[in-house]
Amino acid sequence: MSGPTTSRPVKPPRRHTPRRITVLLPIVVLTGVALCGLLVLGLATVRVGVLAVVIGVIAAVVPVAVVTAAFLWIDRWEPEPAKLLLLSFLWGACVATLSALLINDTAATVGDLLLGSGQGSKVSAIVSAPLVEELMKAVPAVVILWRRSHEFDGVVDGIVYAGLSAAGFAFTENVYYFGRAFAEQGFGDGLSSGVIAAFILRGVLSPFAHPLFSVLIGIGLGVAAQTGSRRLKVLLPLIAYVGAVCLHALWNASSVLGGAEAFLNVYFLIMVPMFVGVVMLVLWQRRREQRVVSDALPELASAGIIARSEIDLLADLKERRRWREMARKQSGRAAANAVAEYQNGVTELAFLRRRSPSESRERELTEIVRSSRAEAVRLATANG
Repeated sequence: MSGPTTSRPVKPPRRHTPRRITVLLPIVVLTGVALCGLLVLGLATVRVGVLAVVIGVIAAVVPVAVVTAAFLWIDRWEPEPAKLLLLSFLWGACVATLSALLINDTAATVGDLLLGSGQGSKVSAIVSAPLVEELMKAVPAVVILWRRSHEFDGVVDGIVYAGLSAAGFAFTENVYYFGRAFAEQGFGDGLSSGVIAAFILRGVLSPFAHPLFSVLIGIGLGVAAQTGSRRLKVLLPLIAYVGAVCLHALWNASSVLGGAEAFLNVYFLIMVPMFVGVVMLVLWQRRREQRVVSDALPELASAGIIARSEIDLLADLKERRRWREMARKQSGRAAANAVAEYQNGVTELAFLRRRSPSESRERELTEIVRSSRAEAVRLATANG
């Protein structure tokens, strides 16, 4: 005779994200971005020629490399997902550029019809370009804050996402401007014309111009991400957008209407102080991020999530880098990747605990931290 049976609770089936979201949507987005990039490249080639575009690409690589490296340096404490950073850059380089090109050309044509020949380009530069370009460059940061809010922890994240989108935009724009300068004047005679003059103006004196405008929006989005007020979540980004548009319009107006003296006044009296102010804000925010992580480490150690012996290793970026390098030398690249995942998980967990934590997200991050640490230890033991 069989004994009484005990019924086990039946777990609900695990819900999988539909493949139209995980596979089809990314393919559609990347295809659209690629098509926009090809259209921009095709339009530039038609206007200035193949050789000029090649020269423009070569000249534009240098400033974009410097700007991109600067934003990746800012993002060192809590690195954002590489795919989101890349998508932000590609959006700026392809979609935002194509949209701005079409709308600005339309605005210039309408301006010529209404105000007379030659006036449309001024309307486009001072009115249309700031409004459209700053709006389009901000799209990735806004979408990430809206759809992936757990990846948006504050001002630094806003600066990085908006800045990389603007860096992509500036790269494509520089390709066209450098290419046009070559098509019209060749390499030039130094500082007055040609590619060399354009490179000095756009690649040396003002490589951070477009990123600086968009960083203002990123700061607004970052502050909005930290506030609990719904009104401020909408109002702060709008104020930041207006500020970016005004700064962009002033910058364009100084070169289109004011001549060399007005341009230099705006450059040294407004742009340079703004740039210095943003740099100081970034440095302050990086120190704040370090304090957030350092303050959380003892609590994480008490909870058994990390080892107390690792607190000093996790509280300093140099120590983190040495740890990864040592893991790579002793146990291989997989071990270094596991250590990096562990370090990033600890940082995200520290930031999550600082604000109103989500229990499910905290459990997820805790599991990531523990599993990545276990994997790093396993690989170190296996290769020891």
